[in-house]
Amino acid sequence: MITAGLAIGGLGLLAGVGLAIASKVFYVYIDPKVEELEEALPGANCGGCGMPGCSAAAQAIVLGKLAPNCCVGGGPEVHARVAEILGVEVEEREPQIAHIGCRYSVQEADLKYIYDGVDDCRAAVLLAGGPKECPIGCIGLGSCVKACPFEALSMGDDGLPVVDEHLCTGCGTCVRTCPKGIIALTSVTDRILGEYTTDECTAPCQRTCPAGINIPEQIRQTALGNYREALRIIKERNPLPMVCGRICPHPCEFECRRNLHDEPVAINYLKRFVADHERQSGERIELFKAPDTGKRLAVVGGGAEGLSTACFLARLGHSPTIFEAMPELGGLLRKAIAESRLPRDVIDWDINGILELGVEARTGQVLGRDFTIAGLLEQDYQAVILATGGWDAILMRNSGLEQPVPGLYLLLPLSLALAQGTQVQLGKRVVIVGGGEMALDLARKCRGIGAESVDIIFERPQAQLGLSDSDLAKMAEESVSLHFQTTLTRLLGEENRLTHLALTTVPSGNGTARPVRSKESLIAADTIIAAIGRLPEMIFVRVPTGEDEGSPIRWRTISPYHHVPRPVRQEVFTSVDTVTDYRSVVEAIGAGRRAAASTHLFLTGKEVLPPPHMITPDTDVLDVSRLVALQPAAPRQKMPERPAEELVDPSLEIELGLTEEMALTEAARCLNCGLICYLRSRYH
Repeated sequence: MITAGLAIGGLGLLAGVGLAIASKVFYVYIDPKVEELEEALPGANCGGCGMPGCSAAAQAIVLGKLAPNCCVGGGPEVHARVAEILGVEVEEREPQIAHIGCRYSVQEADLKYIYDGVDDCRAAVLLAGGPKECPIGCIGLGSCVKACPFEALSMGDDGLPVVDEHLCTGCGTCVRTCPKGIIALTSVTDRILGEYTTDECTAPCQRTCPAGINIPEQIRQTALGNYREALRIIKERNPLPMVCGRICPHPCEFECRRNLHDEPVAINYLKRFVADHERQSGERIELFKAPDTGKRLAVVGGGAEGLSTACFLARLGHSPTIFEAMPELGGLLRKAIAESRLPRDVIDWDINGILELGVEARTGQVLGRDFTIAGLLEQDYQAVILATGGWDAILMRNSGLEQPVPGLYLLLPLSLALAQGTQVQLGKRVVIVGGGEMALDLARKCRGIGAESVDIIFERPQAQLGLSDSDLAKMAEESVSLHFQTTLTRLLGEENRLTHLALTTVPSGNGTARPVRSKESLIAADTIIAAIGRLPEMIFVRVPTGEDEGSPIRWRTISPYHHVPRPVRQEVFTSVDTVTDYRSVVEAIGAGRRAAASTHLFLTGKEVLPPPHMITPDTDVLDVSRLVALQPAAPRQKMPERPAEELVDPSLEIELGLTEEMALTEAARCLNCGLICYLRSRYH
């Protein structure tokens, strides 16, 4: 009996010792904060933060791999609770909402076949990509609805998913579920930064609009009588709607699909109608602004491009200041267009709307005279965006030979100044970009007035310029060096001096292909002469030196991405400069938005590049060549004009704008086009 008791007791003691050892060997420490965070997180395991569940997210937050506001499903209250547990402050985050990028259901679209299989979109696309002719159309089986962990999606009566914006948390589950990629998370910032791509449904008109306005939705809201919502859509891409509604050459109407049947929809008249409606109401629509970033930015130029750049920078949360040489903002809009076509109070209304967003304006300030780029960077401006306009803008300022950028001259005004005997102070190391034979002649003149050496940069190969090796040898004897198939990518400087240029070679040299850019090389330069008609948009940023306070300001340029493809990305001066961005105010507005977007990308640590598959004027996009089964529609509405006897007063506006009845009639003519879908009588 005693023996048995000792045996059992001994076994119990051994087991206890074993468990004690195991608890030490296999001990796993659980951070109390992880447990607290797990309790604070919603437990939906939606995956919106990129982790497989809330438990993994809690561990990642504690380890610093995720931000305290990473939980898209929890919202601000959860973010605040997480920040409280961690003892940190949380940054305000703009919410994202799921957006359905298809407007025509299976019942309203052309089909390849009738699908009657498994009730799941992912199964349906396994058969020839799904039943729709459109390669990116919604399958309509509701897989996204079933997957949504927050019941924010439902199937509408039209057979398409409907998003409840009050329930949508932006977790992205629907995005990951949709096999056609028609659902995207979007915010106002995303829409400001966004570009149309080949993998989304777009109408011909919106693809053509240089500002990128969502024209089908604008007109649909107008037809519904939601004029303020229509204007809000316009202002997401165009901060000058009243101006544009009067002088835009409306390239969108040339691509309107109604041209295949009768006359295009009067898109620009409708834009003017909703913009005028806001002004007549006396109450501006309230535009969204992203949370304040605390970053100060300088925009040089107060014309359409500079105003647009500043407006979008303000909406992205930054604090822009416009520096304008003229006494008033508006540039050529105010100086070059007749008041009978563009009344000045219309310009003022649009500009005041931009200033009310928090944009500061300093007029009568000339770059190079009243302030410098290095001086702005020293005043803690994070970037300086150049939007000074073209040659016509220089003439408007009547300022003669300008040098707003350290060491930079335009070839034409410099040549005119030299021809007139004007004394021009050039540096010792001159670089001429482009210009053909004129550049060769100018190089000799530069040598004659003190330049020690001149480098000429040509994008084209030597053979296309008709220069022999003996010509090059002769130029070399005159200290003139020629660089072929080369392009300029960056300017670098210190304080108010240009110091270097970054160059890269262009293997193809034909100016049309997209060759792989070679490694940059730097050459010393203190003067650059560009054979272009305008100063390109350049963004100046400070180069971190890591030196003590008071060290010289060093800067470099970055180039915004462009709508028109360029032979080599990020080059400064190219052969396409003369055909892009600036032929009309709406193109200047589009260029201004891209300059703001590029600056924002840089400031947020992203590479300044357009999105993959961005649609450009050269992109082939799926379309239709004929229209069938159209519903009867009224003819295009004509713009009412002032009676001829009143036109003797040049201050009176000629065009009077559409009436509300005319606007509703015109809006009803829109076919609400998708990639290949449009309104047809057999479906509606």
